[in-house]
Amino acid sequence: MIDIALDRSIQAARILVVDDLATNVEMVAGLLDVGGFPNVTGTTDSREGLALAESGAYDLVLLDMRMPEIDGAEFIRHLRARDLRQQPAIVVLTAQTDTETRRTALQAGARDFIIKPFKIWELLQRVRNALEIQILYRQAQEFNNALEMRVEERTQELHETRVDVIRRLAAAAEFRDNETGQHIARMSVFAHHLALKAGLPESEARSIRDAAPLHDIGKIGIPDAILLKRGKLDGSEWEIMKRHAEIGGEILAGGASPLLDLARVVALTHHEKWDGTGYPHGLKGEAIPIAGRIVAVSDVFDALTSDRPYKPAWAVSDAIAFMLDNSGNHLDPTLVGLFHRELPAILELRERFRDEAPAKQVPPS
Repeated sequence: MIDIALDRSIQAARILVVDDLATNVEMVAGLLDVGGFPNVTGTTDSREGLALAESGAYDLVLLDMRMPEIDGAEFIRHLRARDLRQQPAIVVLTAQTDTETRRTALQAGARDFIIKPFKIWELLQRVRNALEIQILYRQAQEFNNALEMRVEERTQELHETRVDVIRRLAAAAEFRDNETGQHIARMSVFAHHLALKAGLPESEARSIRDAAPLHDIGKIGIPDAILLKRGKLDGSEWEIMKRHAEIGGEILAGGASPLLDLARVVALTHHEKWDGTGYPHGLKGEAIPIAGRIVAVSDVFDALTSDRPYKPAWAVSDAIAFMLDNSGNHLDPTLVGLFHRELPAILELRERFRDEAPAKQVPPS
C-alpha cells in the first residue's frame, strides 16, 4: 500500500499539459482533475510550454510529439540539456504509434509513452506511476543533499578540531620558549597573506596558515638551559638547538591528517636556506617546499621585530633591510620581494595581532 504522505504528494503534484490542439489540452486537464489531480496547467504553444517547464514549477509534463515551432523531441532535448534544480518528469502523449517515434522520445529523455486514444484508467495510472517515481527521486536527492551537508559539517568539525590541537601544541612550545604571546598568530597570518600573493590557492594558503604554528614544536625537546639562554649560544649548544627541526618532524610524523603532514614539512624545512647552507638537510632553492620557504620569511620578520631573551626588537626598516640583504642566500628572493611589496598589508596584520605591551623598537647592534 502506498505511503499516505507520498499519496498526498502525488495528488498535490503540478502537471503541465503541452499539445497544439486546445481540445486535447482541455480534455486531458479535465480527466486529470476528475481523477484527483487538480493542479494542472495547459498550453497549446510549445514555446510557452518549454518556458513553463524550465521554470521548475512542475513535477510532470504531458507532451505531444508533433507540434509546430518546437516538436516533442526537441522540447525534451532542450529541457534535459538545462541544469535545472528540479527537472520535471516527461510523459509523451501522442497518436504516433511507429517505433521510431517511441525510440526518439525515450532516447531524448521521456519517462513513459501513452498512445492516443487511451483509456482513462491508463492515463491516470501512468500519470500516477510517473509522479510516484518523480517524487521518490526528489526525496532521494534531498536526502543525499542533506547527507552531503552533514558530511561537510562533520569534515569542518574535524578540521577545526585538528587546528585547535595544533594551536594547543604550539602554545605548549611557546610557553617553554618564552616568546612574545602573539608571535605564532602573527607569523601564521603573514604566511597566509604571503601564500596568496605567491599565487597559491586559498585552500593551500589556509593550510599553510593552520600548519605554521607548529614550525617550532621541536623546541619542546631542547633543554631549558639552551632554549632560554640569554646571549649567544656556543658551538655545541647551537648544534643541539638545531636539532629542534628534526625533533619537530619526528613529533609530527606518521599522522593521518594532511594538515599535520604539512606541519611536519614546515617544521623540517623552515630553517633550510635558499643557498643550501641551512639545516637539517641542506636543501637548496626550490627543493625546499614552498610552505617551508613561506614560513621562513614570515618567521624571520616577526622574530626580528619582536623582543627575545637574546635580543631586543628590531625596527621594521632594519628587519626589512636584513631580509633584503639575505634574499637569495638565506631566503627565497621572490618571496622576500613579495613580502617587501606587501609590507603595508603585513603591518596592518601585525597591528591586529600585536602584543599587549608592544616592545620598544631599537636598531640592531
